[in-house]
Amino acid sequence: MAESGFEVWSQALMAEMENVSYVPLKQPIVFTVEGFIITRQQGYPLFVACLIVYAVMLLGNITVITVIAVDAKLHKPMYVMMCNLAVCDLLGGTTVMAQLMPHFLTGNNTIGYTAAIFQAFCVHTYSLAVATILTAMAYDRYVAICQPLHYHSIMTTRRLVSLCCLAWFIVFLLIGILLILNVQMPLCGTLVKHVYCSDQSILRLACIPTPINNIYGLCVVWSLSTSCFLVIAFSYVKIIQTCVINQEKDSRSKAIQTCASHLTIYILFEISVLIISVTYSLKDISPNTRKFCAILFIIVPPTVNPIIYGIAMKDIRTYIVKFFKSTVSPK
Repeated sequence: MAESGFEVWSQALMAEMENVSYVPLKQPIVFTVEGFIITRQQGYPLFVACLIVYAVMLLGNITVITVIAVDAKLHKPMYVMMCNLAVCDLLGGTTVMAQLMPHFLTGNNTIGYTAAIFQAFCVHTYSLAVATILTAMAYDRYVAICQPLHYHSIMTTRRLVSLCCLAWFIVFLLIGILLILNVQMPLCGTLVKHVYCSDQSILRLACIPTPINNIYGLCVVWSLSTSCFLVIAFSYVKIIQTCVINQEKDSRSKAIQTCASHLTIYILFEISVLIISVTYSLKDISPNTRKFCAILFIIVPPTVNPIIYGIAMKDIRTYIVKFFKSTVSPK
């Protein structure tokens, strides 16, 4: 019986791995992150810009988390999930900014092996957790608008906790397996050709081919992203149908206002990811531009999301205004 193409490929790969001669690095490994190719003088204004962006990011997301935690009226599924998204934004933004700001200020590009693996874990957790949390939020909006009479019986506290825990657990499990596979790889290089440490940037330093890691990572990203997109698309198709059928203008406008912030955040995140794909497919783009586009999806959404919440969510906006009024002119 003739061998299948996969068997031939596997045998060839094993033969190649047996013939490869390499000298793996010994612990402790210290990576050098290539980062942006800039001069020290260019680094100072970039550091200031990063510091301002990070301050806005911290202030905005911490404000959203604090407001939701303090105000008992906001202990509802939509706001609890919004709080989870703010925590996710802080995780991703802090992970990258902690690498960028020292790079711009001092030119220090080194990072230890454990810190590099942890950074890769946080970056990938952020990118996938955003999708799962937004999917849970879409389901909540679908139930609230399409099945309003059964909303409280469906979105119970137990169901809410289960959805939030599931959104995080799936990501932790998938990314944890990915990084466990990566840790097993012997490394023959220390120069990470990226702005931060990621799965692919570390795998490029492996001494041997990494087909299993690459296939697993690709399957995780595509399967989870596609599943989340389908759930969100289904939810909004049903929401649009309900809004079209509903003849009450007040109910229709309230539904549109409720979904506007969620849909804006999702579209913004997907556009950021799309920009990365486009820039890496174009060969004429400079390395600095490509690297800048690669961090957009970790910097822009976490910075802009709290502003979108403040504009679209009346309850959050009202609480913040009351808080500042009581602080500026206390009785």
